[in-house]
Amino acid sequence: MKTKSLNIIITSLLMLTLLGSCYKEKIIAEGEGLGDWSQSTHGRNASPNYTEVFGSDEVKRIDIKIDQAYWKIMIKNLEDMVGSSGAGAGPPAPPVGGNNADEDLESSANPVYVPCSVFWKDIEWYYVGIRFKGNSSLSSAYSSGNMKLPIRLEFDHFENEYPQITGQSFYGFSELALSSNFDDKSFMREKTASDLFREFGVPAPHTSFCRVYIDYGEGPVYFGLYTIVEVVFDKMLEDQFGSNTGNCYKPEGSGATFAEGTFNTTDFYKKTNESAADWSDIKAMFDILHDGTRVSNPEKWKSDLEAVFDVNGFLRWLAVNTTIQNWDTYGCMNHNYYLYHDPADDLIKWIPWDNNEAFQEGKRDGALSIELTEVTEAWPLISFIMSQEEYVAIYKTYLTEFVNTVFEPSKMQTTYQEQYNMIQPYVTGTDGENQDHTFLKSEVEFDEALVDLKSHVSQRKAVVESYTGN
Repeated sequence: MKTKSLNIIITSLLMLTLLGSCYKEKIIAEGEGLGDWSQSTHGRNASPNYTEVFGSDEVKRIDIKIDQAYWKIMIKNLEDMVGSSGAGAGPPAPPVGGNNADEDLESSANPVYVPCSVFWKDIEWYYVGIRFKGNSSLSSAYSSGNMKLPIRLEFDHFENEYPQITGQSFYGFSELALSSNFDDKSFMREKTASDLFREFGVPAPHTSFCRVYIDYGEGPVYFGLYTIVEVVFDKMLEDQFGSNTGNCYKPEGSGATFAEGTFNTTDFYKKTNESAADWSDIKAMFDILHDGTRVSNPEKWKSDLEAVFDVNGFLRWLAVNTTIQNWDTYGCMNHNYYLYHDPADDLIKWIPWDNNEAFQEGKRDGALSIELTEVTEAWPLISFIMSQEEYVAIYKTYLTEFVNTVFEPSKMQTTYQEQYNMIQPYVTGTDGENQDHTFLKSEVEFDEALVDLKSHVSQRKAVVESYTGN
């Protein structure tokens, strides 16, 4: 990959821009010369406006304008990472850094950032950092000629080059992820799963539906209906835990399985406290999980584990995740979750991430069964915890509670229908997606996906009731 040379080109273009605008070395105030700048919309100390960004009563619209030269740099960088685009181009290249198909491109070698302008309700955000993100959602789409690509926005990324945007935020958020709803013909899975987790007391990012338009030199192009996803290590930690000072990790790779002998610091990417070379909290969790007292003295083992890990919170997540059949995460795949060492109670907490593959039987070997009896010691956080009768009883209680309240069929069928009605005009309607920016092969697939979701929730309640006897 030629990221270094591309960064040099970007830096050169930025310098030309600065020189062309008569830039002088001086102290520049935040927002100076930027007409739309206000403290509540752009300021570093703006309170996160969850209603504005993640309100669920409308489909948002975001417009992105990128200089044509920068767009070419983004595409060249993407091709260096995943191969060329176009139908018949063959299977996507493996992610940079190895042949592990589960490895996230973000974790091994991030795509390059370039500056852009972001517009929201006729307000502009300036010199925003934009890059592509993701693994299969990025490589598979681009390699097949589909330009509906997932995006990451970092609003203060270029503050060193443009001091007037120092601390720039988007209604209090420094970063946003724009999920492309890859391989989701309903367009609802990412948002629905995140909402269900939070409603059931599991910390999870906020989400909202959004139409994305990008102008890369040819006028605004509709890239399709996306889901805006809150970035975990931005404002979510403070919002849902009351503090962002603890260690936040994004596990990825063999260590993320927690299997015996796999611990290594490389697989636990730090998202907070990056400069502190301290993974002792995760190492302690590993050691306790695999301690021999699990067999010789189960009560002590449970007490020791509960002293470092929020087992109860994990069982809540497990009940939701297994019920909705979210296969692309722990138990099947070694990624798509975060861990946060919460200073409030000194416990490591589980945070789900990237849920677009949920609400279906799943690929590869499929989703886990509700009984979880097939889970081996390769996934000890599940198999070891579920070997304890006390934890099985708690898990069953959460399953029953979930399908009778948050995931109750009539409630969910109404939710699915309302969301379908809201997003349909921007999916298959007159303002809908075009063939170059969609994962649908026909409009019928969108309608069929709604039927499948409505049927799925009833089927899953029956499965839970059969297992729990309630």
